[in-house]
Amino acid sequence: MVDRRSGVPAFRQVAADLREKITSGHLAPGEQLPSERDLVDTYGVSRPTVRDAVNLLRAEGLVTSEHGRGVFVRPPTTIRRLARSRLTREARERNRGAFLADAAAQGFTPSTSVKIRFEEAGERSAGYLAIEPGSEVTVRDRVMRADGLVVQLAVSRLPREFTRGTAIEQIDTGRGGTYARLAEAGRGPASFVEHVGARMPTPDEASLLQLADGVPVITVTRVAYREDGTPLEMNDMTLAADRYQLQYEWPAD
Repeated sequence: MVDRRSGVPAFRQVAADLREKITSGHLAPGEQLPSERDLVDTYGVSRPTVRDAVNLLRAEGLVTSEHGRGVFVRPPTTIRRLARSRLTREARERNRGAFLADAAAQGFTPSTSVKIRFEEAGERSAGYLAIEPGSEVTVRDRVMRADGLVVQLAVSRLPREFTRGTAIEQIDTGRGGTYARLAEAGRGPASFVEHVGARMPTPDEASLLQLADGVPVITVTRVAYREDGTPLEMNDMTLAADRYQLQYEWPAD
């Protein structure tokens, strides 16, 4: 029951007790919270107080609401983004490049939604791709999910001259993905550079990634280069910071 003499707002007391139940495992990941009516009876508070408590836990990323079903303990999802060998030719040939490699290593089920469009290159993308602003680029806009939970947004831009007439302009690029299709056309990537940063999400990003208030995003801009240094692709990735761990390895010599 809520202690009315403690000076701590009732909704924070309710939230604290539910938080302890979640962190201790008494309420397991994926388990549904008691109904609003049951929480009112359990804590001896009003419905608005219960709603404020649940909203606080939602803002902390501990619970998620499903329309028409209820409120559930949010399963912890930590994806290790394995830098080593994720973009090798061998990984592509095994159809385990990048996100698929992370899924295979960690046992989650990956899924991706893709939208294709064409646009004129802006100053930023033109700079990364070493083309003139206004040049036509192919855009592959993807929403990536792990076990159904959106964890990453990725927008690739490639000069249209490299993609015209290839499966890169289709939803399904085929086994090995974009880089395999570039290699088939004699434009296989030889090296990659990644620029990593962090910032607060835009409202659209926060909505798509279902981020709790105050959770930042990790940003990665990867540029793929041919052997001669020609940029092939610029890929802007936005990762939920509370679900990703970046892992890098390199030799000491």
